[in-house]
Amino acid sequence: MTFTGTILGFRSHLRSFARDREAVAAVEFAIILPFMLLMYIGSVELGDGLAIDFKVTETARSVTDLTSQYASVDTATMSSILGASSTVVAPYPSSNMVVTVSEVTTNSQGQGTITWSCSLNGTPHTFGQSLTLPTNLQTPSISLIWGEVTYPYQPSIGYVVTGTITMYQSTYFYPRMSNMVTPPTSWTAPVSCSTS
Repeated sequence: MTFTGTILGFRSHLRSFARDREAVAAVEFAIILPFMLLMYIGSVELGDGLAIDFKVTETARSVTDLTSQYASVDTATMSSILGASSTVVAPYPSSNMVVTVSEVTTNSQGQGTITWSCSLNGTPHTFGQSLTLPTNLQTPSISLIWGEVTYPYQPSIGYVVTGTITMYQSTYFYPRMSNMVTPPTSWTAPVSCSTS
């Protein structure tokens, strides 16, 4: 075969390749596949993150609500209340979740002060620490139970892109059984408390 014949044969193959439409769908699929996978994985990560955010909100409400139902709490009761947080956040891990329950008392101007604070896996607020309450809660001479949950969320696949996302929720409840909740006088790890 001559050089000219080789070039003509090659050109003939190029023309038939250009006219061939059998593999167009496969090529289009190969182009679209990375975007489809990215959207699928992103939606799974987003759904997981929203589910954990909902669990964090439920945990903050649950521990605050449970604490507000007591006139006084002892160490065992506070340990049980804070320990219930792992049940609420299940099936997600709770080992790095910080749960803090505090009582805030307001003065005659509605300025809040920490009366006592207990925390699981974290540091409680300092007794006597000043706190600015939301405007609608700046009522003079009241007590409130303040629950907080901090959850370090690590996306399964998108961790490289986002890193750890810290989710935080807090809520306030009025004590139900009395004007204030008497705190535990002593505590044992992993619960730590700050009282007068």
